[in-house]
Amino acid sequence: MAEVKNKQVVLKDYVTGFLKESDLDLVENTITLKLPEGSNEILLKNLYLSCDPFMRNLMSDIGILEKFLPYAPGSGVAKVLESGHPDYKKGDLVWGFTKWEEYSLVPSSRILFKIEHTDVPLSYYTGILGMPGMTAYAGFFEVGLPKKGEKVFVSAASGAVGQLVGQFAKLTGCYVVGSAGSKDKVDLLKNKFGFDDAFNYKEEPDLDAALKRYFPEGIDIYFENVGGKTLDAVLLNMRVHGRIVVCGMISQYNRAQPEGVTNLGNLIMKRIRMQGLAVTDYYPMYHKLVEYVVPKIKEEKIVYVEDIAEGLENGPAALVGLFNGRNVGKQVLVLARE
Repeated sequence: MAEVKNKQVVLKDYVTGFLKESDLDLVENTITLKLPEGSNEILLKNLYLSCDPFMRNLMSDIGILEKFLPYAPGSGVAKVLESGHPDYKKGDLVWGFTKWEEYSLVPSSRILFKIEHTDVPLSYYTGILGMPGMTAYAGFFEVGLPKKGEKVFVSAASGAVGQLVGQFAKLTGCYVVGSAGSKDKVDLLKNKFGFDDAFNYKEEPDLDAALKRYFPEGIDIYFENVGGKTLDAVLLNMRVHGRIVVCGMISQYNRAQPEGVTNLGNLIMKRIRMQGLAVTDYYPMYHKLVEYVVPKIKEEKIVYVEDIAEGLENGPAALVGLFNGRNVGKQVLVLARE
């Protein structure tokens, strides 16, 4: 049986406080590129891996830590090398749950979808056609329930999900403003993604005042990626019957003690619906995302920006960079280009 070296990124121990590159280690073991007799597992060669902020939550001492970087929805694009399951054959391209390693042996249940559209970049299946795309689509349309002309605010708007929410909002006929953490990202939101306006939250000493400047009539839909002080300020500026789609809270993931939110009384007075979003609930409607997005990619009605890191050895730096704003767009780790 053919054996090859298999590089892996492993987590040394539970993480408290801010994630550091030194919390992760690059190791090497050996893997046999042949399935055991009677196995129903799938042997994969990983091509692209996804860096996602929520992975930080899985590294805390909360009972769900795995030895290797945790399985993450939509976290990998891979090529099938050997298959013990009738739904998958050698050479198939798939995306789904995988570890941070060059080769993975996984149960067939960890594969979400075979890749049918190969006339778009394969890396898109870690982003716009993967978990972030499904998150943006389900969160905005299924939870946000947008109507033409409504006012939409997106935090962390230049990231993997936020850039799509803003474009979906514009295609729906909404007014959309995004926040980001640098001038370059603000320019990207306005000039590439077509947001009506955008601001650098780091330059706003009073977020409440900033939101009143951009939304004098209030916010109908807030797509929440940040939490903390941003959420507190947004609650003051929501309109009656507004909707808050709670996708992520990246400002809180590295805190030993989360920030409190003090303006929750607005949920009552303004009859605001605030709903958490777990993308796994919406994978059965994945075909709707593909039908909506693929034609718009080809017609250049939707654009998608990726931040590419090459090689597994650069994975820890890429992941940590998500929490200090180093990435621009979807952070992708390239292991092999096929």
